[in-house]
Amino acid sequence: MTDTSGHRQRMKSRFKAEGLDHFDERHVLEMLLYYCVPRQDTRELSLRLLKHFGSFAQVLDATPEELERVPGVGEGISTFLQFRRAVERYYRICKEKTDEPVTTVEQYGSILSSRFQGERNEVVYILCLDAKCKVVSCMFVGEGSVNSANVPIRRVVEMCLAANAASAVLAHNHPSGLAMPSEEDVATTFRLAKALDAVEVALIDHLIFTDGDYISLLQSNYYRYKPT
Repeated sequence: MTDTSGHRQRMKSRFKAEGLDHFDERHVLEMLLYYCVPRQDTRELSLRLLKHFGSFAQVLDATPEELERVPGVGEGISTFLQFRRAVERYYRICKEKTDEPVTTVEQYGSILSSRFQGERNEVVYILCLDAKCKVVSCMFVGEGSVNSANVPIRRVVEMCLAANAASAVLAHNHPSGLAMPSEEDVATTFRLAKALDAVEVALIDHLIFTDGDYISLLQSNYYRYKPT
């Protein structure tokens, strides 16, 4: 019989003493599974998952449907792994909250980057700032490209007005991995800027995110606005 409880305790003790720096992907995934697979050996399942998806990161990025195609993975495990990723995202968003003025592209990028973590689809957010450049809200606009009918300009304007914003930063992601703006991205930026200007809200910038990177249309000279 496998000494499951003894092995688990040794792994936990090693983690407490060393952290994860000297663990390989198999051991990290094995330990993660402890918390949704009680009193069972998770070594074989962790190997099966890594073989199926190719890496630890790809296991955690997999959808519940993809995970449940692996033998031994049911709804409990897939929900737990999805929840773990959501908790990490929630933590990052909470950590990035600030009462200080936000005035640079780097600050906008830091606040917005976690919103796109792990997103496979194109999504759009609007960051709203007050007259003192403090964040009043960061709202999910919708799923789809910025020029899609799913995220009309009128809706973004209404959201900015509801937040009593003095200025705003538009942001969306390119899941394809290429951050360069399309012609439609640039055109939509100017249309939104014009619509917001009519209600005295300045569109400061438009950021496009990919995994681990982003581009500012303002810094890249795709867009210019005139501060009031």
